[in-house]
Amino acid sequence: MELRQLEYFVAVVEEANFTRAAQRVRVAQPAVSAQIQRLERELGQELLDRSRRVVRLTAAGAAVLPYARAALAAVAGARTAVDELADLVRGSVAIATVTAHDVDIPSLLAQFHTAHPAVEITLGADNSDVLLERLRTGRLDLAIVSIGPEEQLDDIATEVVTDEAIEAAVGAGDDLAAHDVVSLTALRERPLISLPPGTGIRRQLDAACAAAGFTPRIAFEASTPPALADLAERGLGVAILPSSVSRSRPGLRALTIEPPMRGRLVLAWRARGPMSPAARELVKMARRLLAVGAPA
Repeated sequence: MELRQLEYFVAVVEEANFTRAAQRVRVAQPAVSAQIQRLERELGQELLDRSRRVVRLTAAGAAVLPYARAALAAVAGARTAVDELADLVRGSVAIATVTAHDVDIPSLLAQFHTAHPAVEITLGADNSDVLLERLRTGRLDLAIVSIGPEEQLDDIATEVVTDEAIEAAVGAGDDLAAHDVVSLTALRERPLISLPPGTGIRRQLDAACAAAGFTPRIAFEASTPPALADLAERGLGVAILPSSVSRSRPGLRALTIEPPMRGRLVLAWRARGPMSPAARELVKMARRLLAVGAPA
């Protein structure tokens, strides 16, 4: 049994696809397939169900997966210990973000690259649920994600970027524009314009509506708050937005939602497990940049 076989196996499981896994580990797809087949022959069991479009774990694969991850984590920890002993900052770091925030990511990455030119940096974007899972599995070192004000992330360390109200926003021609406040239940039959599932604001909206006894009627979804605002300005429904967006658009009327909802953007990184010197430096630099940019 070889470490690369375990690495390829974990990559296929997390990507649910051999081609994407091969791209992730930077080898040809046939090599990934061949190494996993060798692992399966050695263990005497099929680990992956290849009969469907999306690759899935077999029962044997599910049993092996935590041990494969533990082995890879142990190797990463050993490398980290050696690097720390030698006081080296090298290797690679991975950062990803949700699509809308005020953190100057290009400045952060430029500063980091200047300080540590030997470190390879990758940057991506996705919704909060995906980014948090990638942090937990070690595929990301740092992320900017959206979470609720009461949400507890025991395995993730965070630092707040923004904390603001989530509001309803309508175009000037909507009858709700005559009001300052709207109850959540009054939005029950309204066409809502929202971020997609997996985002922090959508998670807050769905939970609040469930607590009120109904499922929100989502008429339109878009990936960024400004895109939601554009749809609401054109009279297509009620946008659910952070207050910084709803109150910055002249063509929108912002309404406070009762009961209130709040959302936070946070800088997030793993609270437990090995962290490379490069990742530790990236987190330290990001927190310092955040502190410098905070209002006095």
